[in-house]
Amino acid sequence: MTSFASGKGAFETYSWTWELRSVNGKGLDVRLRVPDWIEGLEAGIRARLGKAVSRGNLALSLRVLSEDQAGGLSVNPAQLEDVLRAMAHVESRAMDVGLSLAPANAAEILGIRGVLEAGNNDQDTAALCKALLADLDPLVESFLDMRGAEGRALETVLTDQLAVIEDLTARAAEIAEERKNEVAENLRTQLARVLENSDGADETRVAQELAMLAVKADVTEEIDRLGAHVAAARDLLAAGSPIGRKLDFLSQEFNREANTICSKAQSVALTGVGLELKTVIDQMREQVQNVE
Repeated sequence: MTSFASGKGAFETYSWTWELRSVNGKGLDVRLRVPDWIEGLEAGIRARLGKAVSRGNLALSLRVLSEDQAGGLSVNPAQLEDVLRAMAHVESRAMDVGLSLAPANAAEILGIRGVLEAGNNDQDTAALCKALLADLDPLVESFLDMRGAEGRALETVLTDQLAVIEDLTARAAEIAEERKNEVAENLRTQLARVLENSDGADETRVAQELAMLAVKADVTEEIDRLGAHVAAARDLLAAGSPIGRKLDFLSQEFNREANTICSKAQSVALTGVGLELKTVIDQMREQVQNVE
């Protein structure tokens, strides 16, 4: 589910700002932009987010500033050499193929990650890391509150869609029941026509073949399974635990039954209901992608 949270904090001479956002995703993908000079911070953040969220593409950014960092920035010589060497290689290859590249300025080079470092890299950052991880908890709580609000809205949408599917399934059952006599009469007519025009045909064998056709046109099993799927989906919604993947699987099963009903319909009315089912199920599948 989509969500966003931001926050600010301070510890001793440090201050910081957080941003945490997420978009829909089938699994859990966590992307961090945090200072690499604070030992243990990234691992701690990943552990906390992994416990709080099970699905979605998460992006967290953290900017840490220090009041006593005046003159405390320094260039990482090894990183700078690597960057310059890579730039020279790129420029050389560009010239080989006749491309002209705009020259890079110092500010652009310093903006490359790792070239410019904070002057406090040699300090013990354990206390700062502890303060940051403690401040992360309310940020995650705010983030989850927003996800929870969206989840409750999604639950209402999915509940309404399940009610529509249930109503359409009941309508399909009524149509299937109403057409039983018509199907039986058609089969008897076909049997009589075949026997009249097929001298020496085995009446029992022909009747068996027609009976098999009748079985293949029966949608009772599909209707029963749709009803079971509706009940299972409602149970999942009531469970209140991570259910996105299970609902995604169920929505595929819903679609399978609706497709089968359409293929077996042999009735304009039943085909119409099957198509309506497919429409609602497709809408539900789109919403399920937002569920954790």
